[in-house]
Amino acid sequence: MKTEFKEEQKFTQWWLWLILIPIGILPIFGIYKQLILGVQFVDKPMSDLWLIIVSVFIFSLIGLFLVMKLKTTIDKSGIQINFFPLIKKRVEWNEIKNTKVVNYGFVGGWGIRLWTKYGTVYNIKGNKGLAIELKNGKKFLIGTQKETELNNIMEKISLANVSAKPKNSN
Repeated sequence: MKTEFKEEQKFTQWWLWLILIPIGILPIFGIYKQLILGVQFVDKPMSDLWLIIVSVFIFSLIGLFLVMKLKTTIDKSGIQINFFPLIKKRVEWNEIKNTKVVNYGFVGGWGIRLWTKYGTVYNIKGNKGLAIELKNGKKFLIGTQKETELNNIMEKISLANVSAKPKNSN
């Protein structure tokens, strides 16, 4: 199947990494001081086990931001979203009631946002996305950094679907 639109996004915001890197350095410093040097890291240190557990959690969270990516693919049969490693879904055109490229504003952050006016929002950065309403009433939105290209593709597909519908013969 020929791909009409493809976009892959990652967390590349410099300010995000400016926050995450120091958070990642802190447990390394704590492990070094407390476990290797045997010196208290702070006045009331946590146990060695908790220091390791917290460190693993922080490194896992940073690792998740490193590998997470939002991949959107649109072809003649439907729309596929892969928010690696969390979500993978595909909807066929015959399941979709309508689509619209919108400026969704700020929905409380980036990642996966539930219970917004657009349904579930999948985004990495920015405030533009493809709002999708399914025939069963469910809604979701896929963030994009290619608003113009996505809008052009959606118009092209919409026109193709209108002209492909059979004419009423009365």
